[in-house]
Amino acid sequence: MEGQMTFEFAKRPTIKGYPELRWTGKRPYESTQYYPAQLRERYGEETNGWINKIFWGDNLQVMSHLLKEYRGKIDLIYIDPPFDSKADYKKKIEVKGVGKAETDSSSFEEKQYGDIWTNDEYLQFMYERLIIMRELLSENGSIYIHCDYRKSHHLRAIVEEIFGTQNFQNEIIWCYRGMAVSTSHYVRRHDTILFATKTSEYTFNWEKIAEPLEESTIKKYKHIDKDGRRFRLHGRNITGSPIKNSTDCDISWLEKAPELCRIDYLDEKVGSKPRDWFVMDYLNVMSDEKVNYPTQKPESLLERIINASSNPGDIVFDCFMGSGTTQAVAMKLGRKFIGADINLGAVQVTTKRLLQLQDKLAEPMQEIIKLDDIDLESGKEEQQIMNAEKYTGFEVYNVNNYDFFRNPIEARDLIIQALEIQPFPQSDVWDGELDGRMVKIMPVNRIATKADLEELKANLPYKTYEKRKTENPTQPVERITIVCMGHEPDLKASLEQELSEYKLDIEIMDILRDKKDLQLKREAEAEIVKEGSKLVIRSFYPMNLMQKLSLQKEYVEDWRQLVESIMIDWNYDGVVMQPSVTDVPDKKEIVSGIYDIPEDAGTIRVKITDLLSESLEMEVE
Repeated sequence: MEGQMTFEFAKRPTIKGYPELRWTGKRPYESTQYYPAQLRERYGEETNGWINKIFWGDNLQVMSHLLKEYRGKIDLIYIDPPFDSKADYKKKIEVKGVGKAETDSSSFEEKQYGDIWTNDEYLQFMYERLIIMRELLSENGSIYIHCDYRKSHHLRAIVEEIFGTQNFQNEIIWCYRGMAVSTSHYVRRHDTILFATKTSEYTFNWEKIAEPLEESTIKKYKHIDKDGRRFRLHGRNITGSPIKNSTDCDISWLEKAPELCRIDYLDEKVGSKPRDWFVMDYLNVMSDEKVNYPTQKPESLLERIINASSNPGDIVFDCFMGSGTTQAVAMKLGRKFIGADINLGAVQVTTKRLLQLQDKLAEPMQEIIKLDDIDLESGKEEQQIMNAEKYTGFEVYNVNNYDFFRNPIEARDLIIQALEIQPFPQSDVWDGELDGRMVKIMPVNRIATKADLEELKANLPYKTYEKRKTENPTQPVERITIVCMGHEPDLKASLEQELSEYKLDIEIMDILRDKKDLQLKREAEAEIVKEGSKLVIRSFYPMNLMQKLSLQKEYVEDWRQLVESIMIDWNYDGVVMQPSVTDVPDKKEIVSGIYDIPEDAGTIRVKITDLLSESLEMEVE
């Protein structure tokens, strides 16, 4: 059965002379299980039998799902993972349109994700994901890991352990400008990108990212032929020639002894070999690329990476998708792509971005490849045709029914609030305390498994337990409550058995079973009606968003000011939404709210997404 399918990874032997990074609780990652995915939405059509894929869920589970079909088939991976920056990243939420009260705030910040880790937790997190990424890479595939000064040294050690020292290719420095913000240390104006490959036979198209020639080099091409082409004159390697191997020979040699000369044309120069430091600016707030998502990277950065390490038609993968820059650039450059993110806000931002790009790419091509222009003799006709292909259709999935919360940060905070848990913000082990019991919140939006207990077991205060056991041998050394959203039936017994040398009082609080009436989020409401041949949205009430706005004393005149997008499927099949209307306005523009109903309309399903990326889906009678 699919649900029981497992994938084994080859164990990497310890090689003498090659150190490995160690950390408390380091666990081997030698297998994973298959996690099912549910197709929820489809936008556009297949191209050459392919449609791009976006996944909402824990990327470890997403990649475990992908192993079944894509093991050894992904050509390029770029990731911009957490940096362990010790910061919470927030998105600015702005009410759309006009009509705001003059004295009220028109925006607020909404937490998207936290980047606060213990060192050991972070390293294990990245270790497991890099192992499975290697499994997904093709034999000529490459991986780029974006990081900074905080963890680049640790990540490099892990990368070399997993991919092999011989397959670590380079350390790229991305330099950018910005305002000086500190006088206590050197101003930090670069990120590090680690570049590794699956094998020694990897794709690298240096000519696609060649550096422009220096002005001093261009000036050396001082001669001009009858066709207006600039050139330099060199001496051929001919025995006895007075200009043998010379550069910048006098132009007179073309008349005196042309057989001794070699013409070097400027327009035939590809450029200089690319350097391992990139100089390009970070996105400023006024950039057309900006999609209002924290830590968004510029498209120029991804263009360089994708052009260098993939070819048209290759599969590009990014499982820390964020704002969808990797996916957007891959679509523009004619690559296939797969993306994933645990944050629903990232999925919605990416979906909107790709839909807008779909429209742009659907416009008439400025350059059309004609059969007469294809060089059949070169053997590159297939590649030339591929260059004209754009893979614009995509599907949206969630993995393991990951659809309860917008993001895990929100989930944890809501659970702590709803259960009245006293939080421990700085604890490496516990999330808080409830009625004298230590509380551990398991990953949400999926059932808790025995594998999820590994982190807890690795970080328990065993020295303290030994002391307590000695002092009070008949009393529990700890009272523990594990909070989860569903769990394996033997979860408690498994933990008790593995820690049998200690007396533990373990309680499982399954919110789906024990706290069914617990209100963790408020569902949105809407009034959608048919008026003749029109579908009309009369009102929309996104409860969570309106609650946040009420705290800001924000006044909203029009429900459309709270809407990010509206999708309509006129013939919903009951399973997968395939919108034929995608009302996705840009920036501060407002959705229409009134739509023409086609004559062949059947079951109508409407999806309204608010500014918090929460969606209401409903069918219209």
